[in-house]
Amino acid sequence: MASYWSGTLFFIGKLRAPHVRWMAPGILVLSGAFYFLWSSNTGWLAPGSAAALGLVMLWAGAQLLNIHHRYRLLGLALILRGGFNLLSAASLNPDLYVVWFVVTSLLKLVVMLGLIYAVQDEIQQRYARTIDSLSHGFLIRDRRGYIHVANERCAKLLGFNSAQELIGLHVCDLLPNLTRDMADQYFRLFETDGVPYPVTNTATLNLRNGTRLPVELLGSPYFERGRLYCLVQLLDISERKKKDDLLYQAARIDPVTGYFNRHALSSELMLALEKATSAGRECAVLFIDLDKFKRVNDSFGHAAGDQLLLTAAHRLHRLLRPVDVLSRFGGDEFIVIIPDLMPGRAEQMALDCATEIIAAMGKGFEVSYHAISVTASIGIACYPTHGSDSETLIRNADIAMYEAKKAGRGELLIFNDAMTAVAKDGLVIDGALRGAIAANEFYLVYQAITNANTGKMTKVEALLRWNSSLLGPVPPDRFIPVAEDSGMIIELGTWVLEEACRQMGSWKQSALREVTISINVSAWQLADPQFVTLVSQALMRNGLSPHQLELELTERVLIEDAANVQAVLAQLRALGVSVSLDDFGTGYSSLSYLTQFHLNTLKIDRAFVMDIEHSERSNSLVHAIIAMGHSLGLQLVAEGVETAGQAEILEKMGCHYLQGYHISRPVPPDELLRFAGNRVSAAPQPYSNFAI
Repeated sequence: MASYWSGTLFFIGKLRAPHVRWMAPGILVLSGAFYFLWSSNTGWLAPGSAAALGLVMLWAGAQLLNIHHRYRLLGLALILRGGFNLLSAASLNPDLYVVWFVVTSLLKLVVMLGLIYAVQDEIQQRYARTIDSLSHGFLIRDRRGYIHVANERCAKLLGFNSAQELIGLHVCDLLPNLTRDMADQYFRLFETDGVPYPVTNTATLNLRNGTRLPVELLGSPYFERGRLYCLVQLLDISERKKKDDLLYQAARIDPVTGYFNRHALSSELMLALEKATSAGRECAVLFIDLDKFKRVNDSFGHAAGDQLLLTAAHRLHRLLRPVDVLSRFGGDEFIVIIPDLMPGRAEQMALDCATEIIAAMGKGFEVSYHAISVTASIGIACYPTHGSDSETLIRNADIAMYEAKKAGRGELLIFNDAMTAVAKDGLVIDGALRGAIAANEFYLVYQAITNANTGKMTKVEALLRWNSSLLGPVPPDRFIPVAEDSGMIIELGTWVLEEACRQMGSWKQSALREVTISINVSAWQLADPQFVTLVSQALMRNGLSPHQLELELTERVLIEDAANVQAVLAQLRALGVSVSLDDFGTGYSSLSYLTQFHLNTLKIDRAFVMDIEHSERSNSLVHAIIAMGHSLGLQLVAEGVETAGQAEILEKMGCHYLQGYHISRPVPPDELLRFAGNRVSAAPQPYSNFAI
């Protein structure tokens, strides 16, 4: 009676701690009561016990029928058994004991089956609610591939109205191109030892509405009643696939032009080389650089620069074959791969394509309602002549492109081994430069600049020299370009600034105390936010007046970052430092630079000075430059003065200062002292190995 009572309360969820605490005392009390009845009248034992148990069973059955339909079988079985117990208690005859035993055993069996069903149904309902609450699809398939269990999320993912519609379908009905053999092979994975679970696969499902759904399948083994099943979770990866596609695009596609980027280029070139190797064919790599592109960014902004890159990319693509590959390598650089070429034809095909590209680029572009002329320099490397792997081909094409740039704008060159020697020389120099400052391998020499009328030295130009412990004396035209490419020019320029100012400070008590010192400054230094501060600190540290320092710039420096240069020069002018434009006449020679940047000094390049005695054209040109300088209030320095005749002509033209071997070669600082305060003789000056 206690078991039926407590079990019923447990099933209907009403069994509480107080019930459990009072259960043992209750059993003792009722047991005592029945013992008393039995002791007083043994005839009451059988009918009394049967009646009491029957009443408890009737109560339990009624409780279960009222709670939930899934307990109905168990409740009815208990009511039948309880009623039979009451009937037996009222009319049990010893002659009918066998009948009573058979009936009560059958009713016990029915109650047990009902209990098993109720428990199993409870578990199944809990299991069903659990899998239906999952945010992803879920199904169980058997060895043959048929679906036994599925949740509502799975049905919704696959386009079915309910999970029941999936029961009994074969997995081949859900997965396209999946055969029964493949389904069986997949199932055998779960019978194999050592397989890590879950087994993860991706597939694209064909839904009944015609759409395709990318899913991820997570499979694990599942045993039920001794049989192996496969439990599969289906995750909708549509959003993840979209993100993966976007990441793939970002990883391989250049956002500005829409063509391959540098990363994708490497894989495409390796694939082209593999095919060429297996088929006995050739390939060509074109390294394309747009000349003067930075001027577009500086003049019209980066949006205009991006528009130019996009237009140039489209123009390039129209010239290529469908099998050719176009990629933006970086900045204003493009690479074209011409694959699958006949042996011996790679160089000619590359030359023909490069010629067409140069012609197409030369037609000009319209950017921000402005007509812009941009040329292209192209380097060519061919497989297998110039390299057998992608890295070598790209590097050699790059080297050839830089050589083409040196040859002039809008040129093309095919790589040759001599170019490698130049590139290797640059690498050797770059390596030797790294520790050169710390090893005190650099020093300055000074070239006198004299007043054209008085012949007295008023300025000196500091020139950097390098005597490498590894390479010996290295001329500036070899190591300065390498330092600029590597970025070491900032460190070198800072050292020159400090050393020149230190030298001027040491002259404060000598006859050179009023001399102005001139040093060359690179575009990299002007781009350094700390440059003006470095100049100011160097002057103060050595007790120099700002007017004693003059900074020399080339036209290329003014062009490369005009807005920033103008701002830096304004700060230098406010500081009191003079600014000189070096090599005037050899670059773009735009007159706007002379007004835009408010320069102090103009240096006439030696290329014009050397012919003024014998060339009327050069004479007229120098005369015009000097006249223009006077009108703008600029000081004029003539470089490369090597004869007395040149000096005389320049003096008559009104040139303010003269510099060149006629005056003095570059000399160590101690040798300058003999020029101080005196008219510099036109006789050849002695010089040591410090001179170039």
